[in-house]
Amino acid sequence: MSFGVYQDFYGRTYITNQSPSTIAWIGSVNAFLFEMCGLISGQLYDRGYVRQLVIGASLLQAVSLFMLSLAKPDQYYQIFLSQGIGSGCAAGLLYIPSMAVVSQYFRKRRELVMTFVASGACLGAVVHPIMLNNTLNGRIGFANGVRASAGLISGLLFIACFLIKPRFPPSKASTTFLATANKCARDPAYIFGTAGLTIFAVGFYYPLFYLQLDSATHGLSKTFSFYSLVIMNTSSFIGQLTSGVLVEYFGVPAVLTSSTFAGTVLLFALIGLRTLASVVVIGILYGYSAGIFQALWAPVLAVLSPDPSDLGARMGISYAFMAFGGLIGPPISGALLTGDYIWWRGAIFNGIMGAIGCSCFIAMQMVLRHRDHDSQ
Repeated sequence: MSFGVYQDFYGRTYITNQSPSTIAWIGSVNAFLFEMCGLISGQLYDRGYVRQLVIGASLLQAVSLFMLSLAKPDQYYQIFLSQGIGSGCAAGLLYIPSMAVVSQYFRKRRELVMTFVASGACLGAVVHPIMLNNTLNGRIGFANGVRASAGLISGLLFIACFLIKPRFPPSKASTTFLATANKCARDPAYIFGTAGLTIFAVGFYYPLFYLQLDSATHGLSKTFSFYSLVIMNTSSFIGQLTSGVLVEYFGVPAVLTSSTFAGTVLLFALIGLRTLASVVVIGILYGYSAGIFQALWAPVLAVLSPDPSDLGARMGISYAFMAFGGLIGPPISGALLTGDYIWWRGAIFNGIMGAIGCSCFIAMQMVLRHRDHDSQ
């Protein structure tokens, strides 16, 4: 969620021999592997390899980030391998076990607790961009700034390795991956939900990658541009926290659909980003809706998974499809912007993707309501 800082820094300072679209591939491949590796981690989680996953992925993340600090200016492949591939795989292997294991400890308010756990990512994204902007662009420089970031993340992962433990042994009734995939293919609500996550993800990352650069190229002060992501991530953190309360009253599907509708409107609104006030307003509102969307990735799949024994596999399948949205979205946006930064093109494209994704969630809600009505 802090890649927007790197996108701005790489494009204007560190990888000046590459286009914005090419640089965006680093972040999009990271996001792609973050979700695609769920296919592996979901299966391993269902088979009880939670501790091994967490420890192994934490080590990979630490090594990848420290290797990033050794990357030289204009050496695109070095940054791509460490930050795009290594860090992306590590994050993907960590996410599903760290979220799914929470469901073993709570039953009545499982979705509420999962949204609180998911909010930790946005809390980190409030602090991390401030740290990165002041180190990468300050006297410390890229190498030592990345090492400081790697040290912070490695220390937190070290704590996580002790805290994340499964409550129950793996279910003996767990089904094979192909059997789970077959059930998913016959579940209309799951299909619409996965399609919504995939298509909305195409546009979702656009402000996260480009808001800081957008602010800078519109003549806003360098200091304010640095803090544009912090504003959005702070609002996103609040959105993730409050999503749990909203879910208690309105349910996961309704809150998810509403957040994607608001996000779609705000993606189109990026066409009008010109002034400091517009950056603040759009950053706050989009951050809030994006926070709710992120918090409900796992809970909505819990709702769509009637059998807890295949929750990990279902999450992995959905995240694998979602990965393709995150992979193609930012580079397409970068290509539409061109080197002249024609910002309205990216806003239109990503707004349309958001609208299609929101429509899928509406269809998912209709199927779930019809299913509940038939079961009564």
